[in-house]
Amino acid sequence: MQKILKLLATFVVLFTVSACSLPRGAAIENEVVRNQDDENAAFSVVPVTAGSIAQVSQWPATGWAGHYHWFSGTSGPKSNVIRPGDLIDLVIWDNQPSSLLTSESEKSVQMNGLRVSPNGTIFVPYINEVAIGGRTPDRARALIEERLEIVVPDAQVQLSHTAGADNSVNAVRGFASPGTYPLPSRDFSVLSLISQAGGISPDLANPLVRISRSGSNYEIRADTLLQRASANVVLRGGDQVSVEEDSRYFVALGATGSETIVPFDQEHITAIEALALLGGISDTRANPKGILILRDYSRKDLRSDGTGPVKTQVVFSIDLTSAEDIFAARKFQINPQDLVMATESPINSIRTVFGLIGSVVGVGNAVSGN
Repeated sequence: MQKILKLLATFVVLFTVSACSLPRGAAIENEVVRNQDDENAAFSVVPVTAGSIAQVSQWPATGWAGHYHWFSGTSGPKSNVIRPGDLIDLVIWDNQPSSLLTSESEKSVQMNGLRVSPNGTIFVPYINEVAIGGRTPDRARALIEERLEIVVPDAQVQLSHTAGADNSVNAVRGFASPGTYPLPSRDFSVLSLISQAGGISPDLANPLVRISRSGSNYEIRADTLLQRASANVVLRGGDQVSVEEDSRYFVALGATGSETIVPFDQEHITAIEALALLGGISDTRANPKGILILRDYSRKDLRSDGTGPVKTQVVFSIDLTSAEDIFAARKFQINPQDLVMATESPINSIRTVFGLIGSVVGVGNAVSGN
């Protein structure tokens, strides 16, 4: 019996000495940032404090541009203009008995499907090419009447305009009814298109609206577009509009409320907001002084004057027991692909050891009882 008790006692001592290597749900802060003072270390540690937040906030963004690129909304004239590729329908009335355009029984002639040429003209009999590109339908009609007056003095013209590709926009994907939509006016906005296309698909989480124009892409979160009146930009012919899920995310590990991949549900997320999204940190396991954000920078982001990191791998540390540091953390922006880690309290290992001691003592008591 004494041999068994000695063996158990030795087992307890070994566990006590190696407490730091006991199984845990998360790393201890010192384990993550050990060797930080070594000049050959691959990473640097930057505390997020009231004194550092202003400088760190100016460092290059990682994972994205730091903001979505959008343009300001401007209103255009209500009437549209004629562009190459549009279709024009003409009806010309002439009451003259010897009209060049109409017969005695018909006092009007119809010319349908006249496509505007690449140089903005249409062909009208007896007056040849008429340059109507860039004009409103009313101004184009008046110009044709003016040109006809030489050969048909009392002619009256009716003009109908159908938008072509250069006067239409495409709702590519992410809509209930994607398709090509003609621009009814030069004041047709992106929200008007979303409405005509049946709205944004409800299957998309955190939708992002993207406009492709002349080889450039402009993006904005759908909730921001709805909230900011100036963001409701006027569309141009040829614009490609699509809605996709915001692909940005950060990763949560350690003694947080959950260990998971967390999508960005708003354009910017601070460190405190990130912890709130995770349900906070574990009351029994987490070290409130050891909240770490691990981030990768590119070599071109490195700086020696404080305007950027000195190493490509940076560990930002936050102390939630300091009011000043909490205020700083409220301004610290989480970047896409950051790793947010709540380290485990060293006290948790001590509790584990005492739990093991209690278990061993219980076993010893059971053995002694036998």
